Amino acid sequence: MGRYVIRRLLQMIPVFFGTTLLIFLMVNVMGDPIAGLCGDRQCDPATAAQLRAEFGLDKPVWQQYLTYMGNVFTGDFGTAFNGQKVTELMATAFPITIRLTLVAIVFEIVIGISLGVVTGLRRGRPVDTTVLILTLVVISVPTFVTGLLLQLLLGVEWGVIKPSVSTEAPFNELLVPGLVLASVSLAYVTRLTRTSIAENARADYVRTAVAKGLPRRRVVVRHLLRNSLIPVVTFIGTDVGALMGGAIVTERIFNIHGVGYQLYQGILRQNSQTVVGFVTILVLVFLAANLIVDLLYAVLDPRIRYA
Repeated sequence: MGRYVIRRLLQMIPVFFGTTLLIFLMVNVMGDPIAGLCGDRQCDPATAAQLRAEFGLDKPVWQQYLTYMGNVFTGDFGTAFNGQKVTELMATAFPITIRLTLVAIVFEIVIGISLGVVTGLRRGRPVDTTVLILTLVVISVPTFVTGLLLQLLLGVEWGVIKPSVSTEAPFNELLVPGLVLASVSLAYVTRLTRTSIAENARADYVRTAVAKGLPRRRVVVRHLLRNSLIPVVTFIGTDVGALMGGAIVTERIFNIHGVGYQLYQGILRQNSQTVVGFVTILVLVFLAANLIVDLLYAVLDPRIRYA
């Protein structure tokens, strides 16, 4: 196991550099960020040259990337165009998005897996058909529609929640935004669990467990569910990074100043330092989540061993 983890960590190094380089190049072709600093009026040549020199934009792109990566390893992610350190923006944005992501993941695990187990064990029955239709509707409806409808009904019409999340963003205010963020993934988790449960229910090891007279609950939890969760864990693990980076719509609807909000502001203002800095952390989150998922395979299925 230890050798496998070391090998995977070494494999992450070229992936990390390749991904950050790609993001850095994509951000630098969005346009001239200096033009946006002067508002509607065009910057005079002297001011534009001074700003480019200050932010290092007068150097070749490859040199900008090497300088940026050198600073990253010292904990310096650069300075936004408003003069604020990117690390300060991260310190306020990431805790909020992490809380929002945790709420979404809990919804996925509790509701998604529970519905998947129920429908998988009752395949073809009315409850199975009803849940499949509901999940198809959830997948078909865009997230911004779901978020706006819940905000209008629960926040404006009925007054159950606050239409806009406060600056502190406590867990109780993130329940509805978390449900909106997790809605599509929750539907996929339900369908994945249902399919895996239905397939493994016909496996020989399940029939053997039933023939031995084991209680139904033990058969489902210890044997059937444990082996059926491998594809679900894979999806949820990769979804962690996607939820953190893809919360732009949800955070905009509920006025949550998290990672999605900062990425939106950075893209809107062509603030390359902010965008690249936040995406760099998200890349690390993706890599760590994939490693944890691979290690969980051996926990769920004893037959899986890493050399």
